[in-house]
Amino acid sequence: MDETEFWSLIDATRQAAEGDPEDQADLLIERLTQLDPDSVLYFARHFEARYNRAYRWDLWGAASVLLGGAGDDAFDCFRCWLIGQGREVFEGALHEPDDLADLLDEFDERVDGDAEDLGYAADEAYEQLTGAELPDLGLPEQPSEPLGSPLDLDDEAALAERFPKLWEGRSRLRA
Repeated sequence: MDETEFWSLIDATRQAAEGDPEDQADLLIERLTQLDPDSVLYFARHFEARYNRAYRWDLWGAASVLLGGAGDDAFDCFRCWLIGQGREVFEGALHEPDDLADLLDEFDERVDGDAEDLGYAADEAYEQLTGAELPDLGLPEQPSEPLGSPLDLDDEAALAERFPKLWEGRSRLRA
């Protein structure tokens, strides 16, 4: 499975699930179990590489604004959600996290903020296909600290300044 096939599978399942991450995870498992175990392993590598790539302070700050606060677990779920949004949104968020404000009209922090199952779809599919756990992916470990300049996630003024579109949009939606 190459990168194009990976993103195609993400897009197809997101569209079929109408954006619901839990349904998308179920559809991913269903589609992955139609592939061979090596393809599932490649899918898992693509997912994990992007998950680790998104371990950045600026994305954590954006997640904190979107979710009204984001600890470690919430940020992990956010990164799964971000990958589940497809290549264009993922790459766009890496370039400028504040542009995630364009998704606010459709963002539901209770549903979209709980996309952890997307991160386990390959594990589940591999286990269904082989009866064994997904082997080590052979990728470098996630850095011990997020990449980029640290942000004080509790400093609302700093978050509002760094993410003006997200801040304004979330404030408008919460009002």
